[in-house]
Amino acid sequence: MTRRYWIETLGCPKNQVDSDKLVGTLVADGYTSASSPGQADLVVVNTCAFIDEARQESIDVILQLTDGRKKGAEVVVTGCLAERHGDELAAALPEVTVRGFNLALTPHDHDHDHAHAGLVTSTGTAVTIGRKVPVPSFDLLNLPRPRSPRPWAYVKIAEGCDRACGFCAIPSFRGPQRSRSIDSILQEVEELDVREVVLVAQDLASYGRDQGKGKKSLVPLVKAVAARTDRVRLLYLYPSELTDTLIDTICDTGVPYFDLSLQHVAPTHLRRMKRWGDGARFLSRIEAIREREPDAAFRSNFIVGYPGETEDDHDQLLAFVEAAQLDWCGFFSYSEEEGTHAATLVNDIDPELVRDRLAELREMQDSITQDRRDQLIGREVEVLVDEPGIGRSHREAPEIDGVITLPEHLKEGTFARVRVIGALGPDLDAEEVG
Repeated sequence: MTRRYWIETLGCPKNQVDSDKLVGTLVADGYTSASSPGQADLVVVNTCAFIDEARQESIDVILQLTDGRKKGAEVVVTGCLAERHGDELAAALPEVTVRGFNLALTPHDHDHDHAHAGLVTSTGTAVTIGRKVPVPSFDLLNLPRPRSPRPWAYVKIAEGCDRACGFCAIPSFRGPQRSRSIDSILQEVEELDVREVVLVAQDLASYGRDQGKGKKSLVPLVKAVAARTDRVRLLYLYPSELTDTLIDTICDTGVPYFDLSLQHVAPTHLRRMKRWGDGARFLSRIEAIREREPDAAFRSNFIVGYPGETEDDHDQLLAFVEAAQLDWCGFFSYSEEEGTHAATLVNDIDPELVRDRLAELREMQDSITQDRRDQLIGREVEVLVDEPGIGRSHREAPEIDGVITLPEHLKEGTFARVRVIGALGPDLDAEEVG
């Protein structure tokens, strides 16, 4: 009898890649996709645990899918929440199976020996993945995956992170950086056969550094991927790694899109966050990129309410947002994460003040984004048609930024030249040229 699966993916694009790898594994094991979670024999929840809101969403989805499963179906919880809070989940939800990232998820794999692989079993026995734990023989990072149903795909080029940002617990459960080989990445790109490849990792610009002392190989990787697909886009660049060579390489691909992980701009506050840089250096780099490529698009994210954030720190961030005129920007309230440097700090910020600061920043950025989009009205742009009636130019990352509404007859997976005729918030409306 054919068994059916359902995978619910929460969190970032990196989680989506993990889910795609799991789909490939399940299909190879004889499973087929269910039309709904209530029809599945195996329900997988690939969770996020980056901040409190993400953890709560993961728990809510687990409970919803557990309550709605059909009789005899197994619910497996994997991803960051399972890796970080496996013991608590297993104790609180004995009716689900809690497992780490790097393991086969089919029910019969209970017979396999996973003792060294960071497995969190339904009995609540946990083995923490840390820096001294060997890479499991069953490794999601290098598993094959099915063809993308869309004309674009995320490709994860590394797992883990070697940085020690004060607010982030990811290295504690994802482990140190493990870069894939260029050959394995290129093979995946060729097998996906998509028009746009979006490279992702926890610390993208440090790709390859773990493969040899002082070695980083993102630039040759980007060039190689660009030779195999029409568009290559990079997400999550640490600002200190944004060299002239990398900037030139990104611009030369024809997708001058810069997703910069800035987090804040006040120098003293950034030191509290154990981060590099300051607003002046960030602005200088952005201006230099715009001089080289006036059509460059920029995205970043900022944390509001990190312990010790003063009114002056907030004012510096406001001034930076106004000056930088980023196309896209996200603002998030600080979430205390157990085991991080920030959890040891005093001078917590009043939640009401954090909400006020977030509202002020978001209002400013919404206006900037609207202005940036309005400036495109009348311009001709090249779009990739993601689906009938919807496309994106180089300025829009898939599933993250706005979209461009297109004539319905434009074929999915093709490129088209269109003229922007309207803007509504983050989205644009366009007509075919000629």
